[in-house]
Amino acid sequence: MDSTATTPQTPHTPAVPLTVSDQQNSALLDDTLALLGSGLPDKAGKQGMAEIERWEAVLSSSERPGLAKITLALRQLREMLEGSDASTHDIAEVLATLGAETAKIADEVADNYSAPLANLSKLLIKAGSSLSR
Repeated sequence: MDSTATTPQTPHTPAVPLTVSDQQNSALLDDTLALLGSGLPDKAGKQGMAEIERWEAVLSSSERPGLAKITLALRQLREMLEGSDASTHDIAEVLATLGAETAKIADEVADNYSAPLANLSKLLIKAGSSLSR
């Protein structure tokens, strides 16, 4: 290999703050509830991965405290699903973690998000339970 050749790198994505309105947050939450309400998405399908990536982007741009564990768990879930060696048990554990952390956030919020977040928490925990069987 030529020592003067440039090393291929992933293009840098500029860190532009993402501004998300309440309406967009509600739509994202509704989309996720609809997706999980009909069962776990198929790994081969791209809808589940797109949803994970949407949540990662929104949570990463949020200034709300307490979201770091959820963001980390989403990143772990995405990496597991992108890889081929993740066990169903490991994925179930991450889903359970996401459910538990979402329940904490649902208990803390006092606006229109509390009930949908509590529902999302239940769906994530249920999904984890169904995978661990």
